[in-house]
Amino acid sequence: MNWNSTGHDCSRVIATVALVTALIAAPALAQDNSEKSATQTQATLSPAPASRDAITFTSWTGPYMRSQMLGFVRPYEEANGTRVNVEHYAGGIDEIRDQVESANVVWDVVDLTQADSLRACNEGLLENLQDIDLPNGADGTGFRDDFVDGALNECGVGVIVWATAFGYNNNMFANDPPTSIADFFDTVKYPGPRAIRDDPTVIMEWALIADGVKPEDVYATLETEEGIARSLAKMKSIKPDLKLWKNGLQPVRMLNDGEVAMASIWATTGATAAREEGASFTIVWDGRVVELDLFGIPKGSRYKQAAIDFIRFASSTQSLANMVKHLPNGPTRKSSLALLPDEVLSQLPNGPAYADKVSIRSDAQWWSKNHAKLKEAFDVWISQSSQQGASGTVR
Repeated sequence: MNWNSTGHDCSRVIATVALVTALIAAPALAQDNSEKSATQTQATLSPAPASRDAITFTSWTGPYMRSQMLGFVRPYEEANGTRVNVEHYAGGIDEIRDQVESANVVWDVVDLTQADSLRACNEGLLENLQDIDLPNGADGTGFRDDFVDGALNECGVGVIVWATAFGYNNNMFANDPPTSIADFFDTVKYPGPRAIRDDPTVIMEWALIADGVKPEDVYATLETEEGIARSLAKMKSIKPDLKLWKNGLQPVRMLNDGEVAMASIWATTGATAAREEGASFTIVWDGRVVELDLFGIPKGSRYKQAAIDFIRFASSTQSLANMVKHLPNGPTRKSSLALLPDEVLSQLPNGPAYADKVSIRSDAQWWSKNHAKLKEAFDVWISQSSQQGASGTVR
């Protein structure tokens, strides 16, 4: 429709649409042939439709959400003269599945881990984004070559490269601090309670590496029942006084308060907090597990095109660089690196500063197929374990 036509033509079209709608919704009133009456009746019966741009963006809360708000959410709102509704969640795909299966999709763009992105895509819970047209890199690189490996899949567009590392309380190990992932499980040399995330990912890989398995052989080992048993057996050393966390700021508090001697921790959140005044813990980068987060659109979003527009803006070279300046996760675009100061580059979990440390790239495809099985084994192991921390996920 040409909305630049004469006012007379537009009025006729609008009045006709309103009249037809009123005839369907209120037959008794529709007998009145007055266009004004029909328009007033429809306005009374139905609320004004939401703006196509009024999308709901769902992500993790805490410092990570703050980096996204300042990096691309607020700039997108300003550039488009609209508002983005922002919600937070604790990860996983259960809420997306509930919305899609009940035909009540209220989220339009969701920040997902790479494994969750693949799982949700395989279950048909996300819109297909294979043909999405993203802006090229600021340096002219085609967007498909600009994103790091794994950052583009059938249903997702990459946001960040992040990692899980571990931290230790400075006061407990001032003279001979831990330096390797094996030290995390050595409660003889490094006694004291441990804290881990309430999930089998990372900790089960760590246990095998600490037990002598090469990083490249970890997933083949976990594929077997013997490998799962071996991982859980290695974890036995940290079982006494073990605490679980779901909130990414919780291990920061535990370490600062001396509640635990060591804790797994989201690396950039921990590294940033460790530099704050009064902090009493240090991050160890050896053994870190590197992962990705991607944007996805739940299947059935009423504002799919607006959601795509938001993803195009948020995943641009400049937007990702802006976000990373507020929290030094790695940008998924290579062209974003050129826009970052040296201070930020030195803190990226996938940056050159830690290239000499042992690391493992989380196999998202493997976890998308095996998470349920290992979560069951992990939960059984935990049910025979100790105290659990508070819930609510912050990143």
